[in-house]
Amino acid sequence: MKTTPWNRKDLLGIQDLSPAEINFILDTATAFKQVGQRTIKKVPSLRGKTMVNLFVEPSTRTRTSFELAAKRLSADVINIDTSASSLVKGETLKDTALNLQALKADIITIRHSAAGAPHFLASRLKASVVNAGDGAHEHPTQALLDAFTIWEKKGKIAGLRVTILGDILYSRVARSNIWLLTKLGAHVTLAGPSTLVPRTFEQLGCRVTHNIDDALDGADVINLLRIQHERQRRSAFPSIGEYTAVFGLNKERFARTKSDALIMHPGPINRGVEIDSEIADCERSVILEQVTNGLAVRMAALFLCAGGA
Repeated sequence: MKTTPWNRKDLLGIQDLSPAEINFILDTATAFKQVGQRTIKKVPSLRGKTMVNLFVEPSTRTRTSFELAAKRLSADVINIDTSASSLVKGETLKDTALNLQALKADIITIRHSAAGAPHFLASRLKASVVNAGDGAHEHPTQALLDAFTIWEKKGKIAGLRVTILGDILYSRVARSNIWLLTKLGAHVTLAGPSTLVPRTFEQLGCRVTHNIDDALDGADVINLLRIQHERQRRSAFPSIGEYTAVFGLNKERFARTKSDALIMHPGPINRGVEIDSEIADCERSVILEQVTNGLAVRMAALFLCAGGA
């Protein structure tokens, strides 16, 4: 992987990044992953810096991962519980962020239900802003950790056949993965119900199919996505049972996949819906390795946005 200087104060999405910038983050993550293998899993890279986790949407993996990443870089970390913050009193997101900046926060990591919320803050703050997921728009660090995991397991990304299966329309993970994987030369196939995988996604350089067997045939990587019920205004299919029967990765379908195809999932998993429990736990599943790699990727993102060299 080639390297290039990082000149951004924020990480807002994958769409605007160049392949060289993406590879630079992955290179940096490779170095930081070694920290997790030490007896003392800490480096002084961000000592004296303060990161605020501003999660307006629920999260387990991403919030914990960012907090642990900052602490392993020796930064001070503040977690904002929005249910107990002034946001519930009617304070605007802008005013909340400006107050955090006035308290000398160096980095604000934000997850918000509104697409574009991190961009809105980044244009108004001197502090660095890292997008931890904005609505159905983007989730850049998830795409980066997915790419890191694929590269680590396969040794490359260019030329691989990657299938993303499930709720594409409402998934920020899908969008960030599409932009990243196509930039790095992978062949991306999207599959799921036509109501959740419209043909318009072909404009992003993907292949779209509504036949799961066609999507799984020859795939090097299979990335399963859950149904984003919280973002859907109405049901996109008759029932969960029907979705599972038509699009779920069960034992029979799994048996027809390539013997070395990776099984991925950003979590949380709905076992027995988009993927059978045995497959989620099988030896080809790298779901927990994605979580581990997410820590290294987020260390790299925080380090670079804070001005690390």
